[in-house]
Amino acid sequence: MNLRKSIGVLLQAGLQAAQDTGALPAFEVPADIPVEPGRHAAHGDYGSPVCLGLARVLHQAPIRIAQAVAEHVPAAPFVARVEAVAPGFVNFTLDPAWVAAQVPDILATGERWGSVSEGEGQRVQVEFVSANPTGPMTVHATRNAVIGDVLARVIEAAGYEVQREYYVNDAGSKVRHFGGSILSRYAQLFGADIPFPEQGYPGAYVTEMAQQAADAFGDRYLAMDQAEAVRELGRWGIDQILKGVEEDLALLGIRFDNWFSERSLYESGLFGEMMARLAAGGHIMQRDGATWFMHPDLDKDAVLVRSPQVIDNPEDRPTYLASDIPYLWNKLVVRGFDKAIYVWGADHHGDVPRVKAAAKAVGLDPERIVIILYQMVTLLRGGEEVRMSKSSGEFVTLRDLLAEVGPDPIRFMMLARTVDVTLEFDLDLAVEQSDRNPVFYVKYAHTRIAGVLRHAEEQGWDPESVGDAALLTHPSELDLIRKMLSLPEVITLASTNMAPHHLTSYATELASLFHVFYRDCRIVSNEPGEADLTRARLMLARTAKSVLARVLHLMGMTAPERM
Repeated sequence: MNLRKSIGVLLQAGLQAAQDTGALPAFEVPADIPVEPGRHAAHGDYGSPVCLGLARVLHQAPIRIAQAVAEHVPAAPFVARVEAVAPGFVNFTLDPAWVAAQVPDILATGERWGSVSEGEGQRVQVEFVSANPTGPMTVHATRNAVIGDVLARVIEAAGYEVQREYYVNDAGSKVRHFGGSILSRYAQLFGADIPFPEQGYPGAYVTEMAQQAADAFGDRYLAMDQAEAVRELGRWGIDQILKGVEEDLALLGIRFDNWFSERSLYESGLFGEMMARLAAGGHIMQRDGATWFMHPDLDKDAVLVRSPQVIDNPEDRPTYLASDIPYLWNKLVVRGFDKAIYVWGADHHGDVPRVKAAAKAVGLDPERIVIILYQMVTLLRGGEEVRMSKSSGEFVTLRDLLAEVGPDPIRFMMLARTVDVTLEFDLDLAVEQSDRNPVFYVKYAHTRIAGVLRHAEEQGWDPESVGDAALLTHPSELDLIRKMLSLPEVITLASTNMAPHHLTSYATELASLFHVFYRDCRIVSNEPGEADLTRARLMLARTAKSVLARVLHLMGMTAPERM
């Protein structure tokens, strides 16, 4: 049950009833009514500012409208009190007995708790990571990976059918430069001199790959036509990189349903079909030897295919946009996804309007395209930034980060901020075993509950027994239950707004409320007359453990029994 949505429905009914009785003049009831969690206990559990916005429509004071609505909100078993509060809020307080009574249902739902049906089975594709396959997974690409993976998880929990895809940029000049870089280092191993490409890849990993090629193939590429050797080594190198990327991502708990080749868009003829479609719609222009895309939504034209006077190799002339258009058509038309979600670095912000305009130009609804832009990651050690340089080929890889801090801290801390702000990843904090470390704090709550349940069993209690939820009346107990009840809202919010950071906030708050409950309420008591209360509190602890595990799993993290 999504309480915010349910309260929104009550408000709509209250607004309509107030009109029907003449307490308010006739007007169109809003289809979408804002409802927010209460910020202070004295103001209720939920509140709505809808009457503030209606003041202009009804020409009445907001508090007067709120009073009329509050008086006409229909009764509901989960609501204890509805109040109008200045300057015009309608606040709702949940019924404590109803709140406590939800514990057995939450517990019985288990790992499905929090799931909602917003998606109604729509098919959605999430394409993420998709880093150029010319080097290992870096820290920056790791943030992309975690954002995309957790979005896919939370969107599934919201009732969508999700496919995870990695788009392999295996066409164009980068592949050729990569192959040329390997060939140059490979030739040196045999005493030959092949110039290193000007736009080559200088990292030590390229030298290692050259040695692997020499070990596997001997000197066969030295006897081959150089252009052909560059092409073959480029494709071989991409295969090796992708194997490493897949292995690294698996260590982080990330998998893909499909790996899609950019090159296939050209080999299948789909690129040509899209160019013809654009031309038929009047969106293609030839200028300065290049092919340009035109659309009224764009401030300036965009190059699709560069001029042969600028780039000799025909395979290198198409731009990223030239591939994006048939790729989008493949997603939404050929494979029939209802929505295509992309996770891109913020440096691609200029590409967003071009892709949206291209979708319109070929007859697709741009509303079916969601592009999430995330900012980069800054690594800190000892309070100082860890310097990384792309030009020198020096960077911190995902494998390095996994070896130093492990997968769970990576996942949690990569999600801990909104995607639109630069993330500072504190390496020291990530491994610190204290409450300062949010990863430790949340996971410790789960292990603490596991410890409580083990202790109870040692004391002769059955931790799996079902207690009487009506005995859960302490404020700390009710606060914990209210937080567990809000998980469906969090999943709806995170999936609707494409904002996975809500999960880390929720997990921290839930852990904190359990720790308060643990402090305030003696869970296991052998005192006379407290057996029923002990059973009820063990049931509550087990429920909190289940919900914490659910949130940790949504973030792709483990829920340990011991730490």
